[in-house]
Amino acid sequence: MEWTVARIICDAPVPERFQGLSMSAFYSTVARFYDAENRDKTDDLALYTRLAATHAGDILDVGCGTGRVLLHLAQEGHRVFGIDNDPRMLARLDAKLKRLPQLREKVSVAQADVLRHQYERKFSLVLLTYNALMHFREQERQISLLQRLRSWLADGGALLIDLPNAGPVFASEDNDTLTLERAFLDDESGHMVMLQSVSALDRAAQELHIDWIYDEIDGDGLVRRHLAPHQLRYFFLPELRLLLERCGFTINRVCGDTEDGPYLADSERMIVYAAGS
Repeated sequence: MEWTVARIICDAPVPERFQGLSMSAFYSTVARFYDAENRDKTDDLALYTRLAATHAGDILDVGCGTGRVLLHLAQEGHRVFGIDNDPRMLARLDAKLKRLPQLREKVSVAQADVLRHQYERKFSLVLLTYNALMHFREQERQISLLQRLRSWLADGGALLIDLPNAGPVFASEDNDTLTLERAFLDDESGHMVMLQSVSALDRAAQELHIDWIYDEIDGDGLVRRHLAPHQLRYFFLPELRLLLERCGFTINRVCGDTEDGPYLADSERMIVYAAGS
């Protein structure tokens, strides 16, 4: 199929870079594309299957979004609680649950700020899945989050944190060019979406500043551009170890991939398994 691009419509002017940007604002922008964009992100699901099988009891998925991990675990028979503060992401999760009514009794979802929400229960397994902790950029928020998760963790329970390994990223050369990340079909409209990015790494602050650019192309060649600036914070293992120890956790093991491979300097991921100390 060929497109003749007639004009580009931008949904909003380019914002002053990252001023006042919230995590929810980012996900509200990308929510409609999220599932199609991440359709092939399944490599970590077997990890959660293994972990849930060894920790009987309720599971908490922090930043559950549209339910990629939450629904997988519910379909395997686990009782899963999800928390997320973005209404558009959760609306998509609710739409999935309407198509899967048999899972309703297995799933409980709260639209709330995890730093303020209260749970009157304990969880055998608490999950900070793919990059979730990176959204908590300030140390005060990191400590507040981990302390709350520790208070919700049952005796013998486990916390899993899945992060990118910061080492290879910080060793790479800076590249501020426009990068085509991937192309995918939007499930609802059938339109082709070209996802591009421009990023900058602040090594002193350990932060990634990234502009995601979603170019949605309809059958007439009209391109609608959706801009989604974002900030994420990288963690190194010694720093994360100290944070966890301060908040009442002990690291049991660290893996370099979702198949429990060793954590090495050039590993792609840093997957941390922790327990209450």
